[in-house]
Formats: sequence, C-alpha cells, structure tokens
Amino acid sequence: MKNLSHKIELYLGRTPDFQSEVILQNDTGTDYIKEWNVDGVAKPTDEQLNAFESEATKLENNNQVVATRKSLYGTPEEQLEILVEQGVDKLIERNTKIKTDNPKE
Repeated sequence: MKNLSHKIELYLGRTPDFQSEVILQNDTGTDYIKEWNVDGVAKPTDEQLNAFESEATKLENNNQVVATRKSLYGTPEEQLEILVEQGVDKLIERNTKIKTDNPKE
C-alpha cells in the first residue's frame, strides 16, 4: 500500500512507534501492517486507510520538499558564513528564493 506509514499517522492523528506499536512489513512487494499494538485503537481497514490517500500523498510530497530545502539551505555553519560575509539581507534573500523555488502543496 502506497504511503502506508503516512496513512497510519493520519489515522492515529500522531506518529506511532513503528518499532513496537505498528510494525510494517513488505515481503510481497507491497507494504502491509504486520503487527498492530496501539492501545485503545482498532487496527484500520484498507478502506479506512485509503480514505487518507490524498492527504498522505500531500504529506509525502511536502516531506520531500522540506528535505530538498534543507539540503539547499546548507549546514548552520554555511548559513552563518553567508550571514557574516554577505549580511542578513543576502541570507534572507537566498533562503526566500529556496522556499519560492521549492513550494509546499
């Protein structure tokens, strides 16, 4: 199932512990829930999870955008170097361009 971990997060309204509460497996070419150990919450059906398809896709896409932005921003040391050598306005301009060029959905 595509975006299964994000669908589970949306179903629960939080990120579960994927080591103990919800264990996913993919030994058939498709992700599935191997174990569901969430106290007080029933294991969701495929239909319930699929209801979150568009939200899960948006979440995955936005996570990819954030990862791209982080790599383009550089390390804190690199940003500090720009700040010191070129000034705060240049750093803001640069970071604003990165955000504009890599928008979230």
